[in-house]
Amino acid sequence: MTERLPRIGVLGIMQALYDHMIPGITERQAGYAREVADRLAGVADFVVGPPVKSRADAERVMRGFENDDLDGVLVIMLTYGPAMRVARLFSENRLPVCLANIQPEPAVTAAWDMSDMTYNQGIHGAQDTANAMVRAGRAFDVVTEDWRSDAFAERVGRWARAARAVTAWRGLKVGVFGYAMNDMGDIRVDENALLRALGPEISYVAPGDLWRGMHEVADDAVAELMAWEDGRFEVDSRLSKEEREDHARMQVAIERILTDRGYAAYSTHFDAIGEDGRFSRLPLAAASTLMAKGYGYGAEGDALAAAMVFAGHQLAGDGHFTEMYAMDFPSDSILMSHMGEGNWRVAREDEPVRLIKRSLGIGRLDDPPTFLFRVRPGAATLASLVSLGGERFRLVVAEGEVLDTPVLPALEMPYGQFAPATGVRSCMDAWLRAGGTHHMVMNLGHVAADWRVFCDLAGIEFRQV
Repeated sequence: MTERLPRIGVLGIMQALYDHMIPGITERQAGYAREVADRLAGVADFVVGPPVKSRADAERVMRGFENDDLDGVLVIMLTYGPAMRVARLFSENRLPVCLANIQPEPAVTAAWDMSDMTYNQGIHGAQDTANAMVRAGRAFDVVTEDWRSDAFAERVGRWARAARAVTAWRGLKVGVFGYAMNDMGDIRVDENALLRALGPEISYVAPGDLWRGMHEVADDAVAELMAWEDGRFEVDSRLSKEEREDHARMQVAIERILTDRGYAAYSTHFDAIGEDGRFSRLPLAAASTLMAKGYGYGAEGDALAAAMVFAGHQLAGDGHFTEMYAMDFPSDSILMSHMGEGNWRVAREDEPVRLIKRSLGIGRLDDPPTFLFRVRPGAATLASLVSLGGERFRLVVAEGEVLDTPVLPALEMPYGQFAPATGVRSCMDAWLRAGGTHHMVMNLGHVAADWRVFCDLAGIEFRQV
């Protein structure tokens, strides 16, 4: 789901006044816009619109970007352009915007004449345009850089990924199989407020739909999935054919429901599955592989966490659902794990991912096949979405390192020890004060800056701890 580059429109703004003063300026500056897009070819796929000089031009180009389902718009001032021509456009635009405060030449030299001044005068057009967006109350990002620099590509790339994530998030549908865990407070959210403010939509799927779906899965689809697992993972010989077939049938049925109903994220609650009375086991392994395929996931009916894992896929790749299990003060780290669900794409590369037989009393069902792996050591980031009531949301983010710690032989689920950059004591004090939830998404790498841009574009308060 996240292999494609962000698709970004380039809106180049100027005005007709300069056509009479400098013949050919439009063609020259249009070429400059294409050069900028070519320089950024590795961070996004760009659609470069023609230079816009009037309100009608700008609104026509923007409609084209929206109709093409692009992820965002990069605004480049080709010369000064009066903001009143784009003020209404930016008040109505639904795509994330980045204002590139750049100019063709990086340095003012003694050789400059009036033409050079005109070619490079984008800064005051950027001020006028930014002022229009501020007045309209529209969120936008700004990048002031030499457009040929690596820093420019890095910053635009970060914004483009955030734009892709926010745009996808606004159309996200989260399916909850059954219901959310009773009395679990930090996963609760006003669904109407979430939809209005941020875009994700939550709906509920009857467990009976999954039961019927399992019976519609053909035997060859089950056999194909099991053969793929045999080739990809170390499979526990204690797992019976019947156990694996039942797990595979559940996974195929879940994915078909997600696909058919347009869900890109989902949640299952063990009680909703266990109390139904028709299922033999929990779909834990299914959650791991579906996360690895790019679906968002949250346990226990946690639609917010499922939406966050989906956003983590879009923003930084390979979102991993997890929670803080216990603190380890000697190593200044936190044991991260969950009941059995985890994205095996974040596993250590020097150890096989195992599909194991394990006993689990939760749900009062038969043994669920479960993926067992340790999270890859190195930089990592945690992010938790907090509902503050009404349409107010906060993202709590912590950067740190996954430690290379000894194996915990009795732990039969995905795990790793996360050492916050600010230390366990300081991090957890701040996390709890901020209301950080107990379910979260982990991404490999330090991506707090990416989450900050995501929050700026989505209208979420950002809190790094």
